[in-house]
Amino acid sequence: MANPSVPNPSDGSASRFRILFLGDVVGEPGRKAVLFALRRLKEELSIDFVIINGENSAGGRGITPRISIGLLRAGAAVVTTGDHVWDQNEIVDYIGTEPRLLRPLNYPTGAPGQGSIVLESAKTKVAVVNVQGRTFMNNALENPFTAMEKEVARLREETPVIFVDMHAETTSEKIAMGRMLDGKVSAVIGTHTHVQTADEQVFPGGTAFLCDAGMCGPTESILGRTIDPIVNRFRSNMPQRFPVARGDVRLCGACIEIDPATGKATHIERVSRLVTCDNGEWKMEGQPLRYAGAEDANEEEE
Repeated sequence: MANPSVPNPSDGSASRFRILFLGDVVGEPGRKAVLFALRRLKEELSIDFVIINGENSAGGRGITPRISIGLLRAGAAVVTTGDHVWDQNEIVDYIGTEPRLLRPLNYPTGAPGQGSIVLESAKTKVAVVNVQGRTFMNNALENPFTAMEKEVARLREETPVIFVDMHAETTSEKIAMGRMLDGKVSAVIGTHTHVQTADEQVFPGGTAFLCDAGMCGPTESILGRTIDPIVNRFRSNMPQRFPVARGDVRLCGACIEIDPATGKATHIERVSRLVTCDNGEWKMEGQPLRYAGAEDANEEEE
């Protein structure tokens, strides 16, 4: 039975705008899966605009200029990040040269890069905002709620279609952000925990919400990392290296349908697709895939 809290998609393609958001891409396996599967996902879901969180795409920590360029060339309109944004040193100088690569909005004034962008698409202007929560986060930034109130008011002067990547640890902080922005933005989708939640809904004011989009990372893993070192860390409390796991990848995220005239969401659905590779042949749900990227997906892990 359909979930009554999630409206059905509208019928007219001209009056709808569909955003695909993919959660935290983890290391080389996640990158490869995205680069091979993105074209198919866009066709299957009739996607108009793609946003990808790439903050774990370089060896599981941060993102490099080369990886950012690869994701954008593969079809992402915007790449968001989070608390690992600065983990790769070369990104500090690069991020100011590529406005489509976002860092959290609520860094202090003077931080490199920017936390939002407005882009023209074939159907409408789209604003994308990246913001980071503070509860249980190692790098406590400026208040995300006051920062978002100010930024959303500014962005609404340009477009009603506003997508928010809320990178945060706790469900309560993400839900609070979604409720505060209900009716003011098109979607608030959480990232950071790497575990997809099942609370997708459209709030009364027309804002689509999901606590966490999940990750694009190896299925046989702990949050994308090799299993044994993490188990040993919990058992022994001793330091361990946490390499990115290998094998099949599950791509997780969300597809949001929006009325471009009002910016209100009419539908949200979770996205979860298994991507496999056997003897160099990539498949998604058993169907062959074509490579969509320009980067070398075999770039060595950090």
